[in-house]
Amino acid sequence: MPFASSTIGAEQPLLSSELLGYGRDPLPPVNDAVTADGDVVVPIDAEAWGVWLKGAFGSPTTTGSGQYTHEFRSGSWTLPSIAIETAMPDVPHFAMATGCVVDRVSWQMQRSGLLTATVGLIAQGETVASSTGAGTPSDWSLKRFGHFAGSISRDGSALGNVVSAEVTYANNLDRIETIRADGRIDGADPSIAALTGRIDVRFADQTLLNQAINGTAAELTFAYSLPSGESFELVAHAVYLPRPRLEISGPQGVQASFDWQAARDPVAGRMCTATLVNDVEDY
Repeated sequence: MPFASSTIGAEQPLLSSELLGYGRDPLPPVNDAVTADGDVVVPIDAEAWGVWLKGAFGSPTTTGSGQYTHEFRSGSWTLPSIAIETAMPDVPHFAMATGCVVDRVSWQMQRSGLLTATVGLIAQGETVASSTGAGTPSDWSLKRFGHFAGSISRDGSALGNVVSAEVTYANNLDRIETIRADGRIDGADPSIAALTGRIDVRFADQTLLNQAINGTAAELTFAYSLPSGESFELVAHAVYLPRPRLEISGPQGVQASFDWQAARDPVAGRMCTATLVNDVEDY
């Protein structure tokens, strides 16, 4: 899997002894429960990105041939359990995190820079071995999207004057912390999902401000595309905007920031839809 950084791993803290009567030197500490989680920073690309989308939304509906359209819908109660091995063959050290579930996916849209997303995971546990348990997997064909290929639209029309944007989809997983001999959790159940973000715009018109004042919903689409035909878009079907404070901080232009929230759209029957078009037949 292509990635920029990873903090996935298990940790088990030590509890200091509180007992008295044995002198000033402390007694041996006691092991606490095991916590296994972490973040992976990955590129948003045309192929491997679908694995993380499946982890966040569940299995997609795939149509087409040659170039396939994978549609991921929010609201699924069934999220896949993933095993992720972090390999350091020179040591050798192969850490297999099992029972991983995607808790959240977030990324930023801006004018320039490298386009990456942060995937937050909750795992059940981790085992360490001196040889790989993943075999010899094949590589993905890396076709990376860039900020230059991004666009934001509102109700089907291009949204202008956008300086930057943030998008976060969260499953808000609930850890099942039962009593076990190995100190691990039983699993993680999805609760009420959330799709939130932030849009910073130059205050040149009152389109978003009027929407915020009126309390109405609008559809926002965050999209990327490549000349070869691959594309990715996330459609938030019903987005609500708070009324922002317009601050004049100096001679520069006035900017407005909207911390938006998405909700279930009664017409679409869901909160959001993520669509990935590529030549991968199945996820």
